[in-house]
Amino acid sequence: MLELAILGLLQESPMHGYELRKELAAKLGAIRAAISYGSLYPTLRRLQAAGWITEAAETPATAEEVPALTSRRGRVVYKITAEGKERFAQLIAQTGPETYDDTGFGVHFAFFARTDQATRLRILEGRRRKIEERREGLRDVLARAAERLDAYTLELQRHGLDACEREVRWLEELIANERSGRAPTVPQLGTAGGRREEFSPPPPGESRKERP
Repeated sequence: MLELAILGLLQESPMHGYELRKELAAKLGAIRAAISYGSLYPTLRRLQAAGWITEAAETPATAEEVPALTSRRGRVVYKITAEGKERFAQLIAQTGPETYDDTGFGVHFAFFARTDQATRLRILEGRRRKIEERREGLRDVLARAAERLDAYTLELQRHGLDACEREVRWLEELIANERSGRAPTVPQLGTAGGRREEFSPPPPGESRKERP
């Protein structure tokens, strides 16, 4: 999934490692993109060895962009190659079980704008099945063992069930849009009662939280 995310981002523009980490966090969310330098740079080296990316240039690093306890050295800028674009096309077209899991689905969904409709539908339907199975498992736990759970564990199970139900509804809406050829509706940022409100779909595996 990290390979797919890096190749997808480098198709937008050349970047150095620090920029890639920032863009991964912005694209995938802070939790999924909590990628350490220990995992990012070995992946960059592997992609470079495979001929899918190459070094474009080296620019001086600013003080703000140097991680703590590291030296202030030049930043290697990476760009995708023609072979890398072909590799990205192969990865983005995959629809196996790994694309239904939380991380795999999140990464693929982030690049849905570059994915064909048939592939998007297969991934969304597979993800819905995955979450429906998770939902039924939680319902079974609550039905069979609710009386043996303490109040906090029971509340955690209910929270998980609520998150599954919300995501299933979200996925069904997306699937309906795909089948009708409509893109997801993105509400505009607005104001209500003098306060600025933000609207966004719930992240995979999480429920949408209502703001006060």
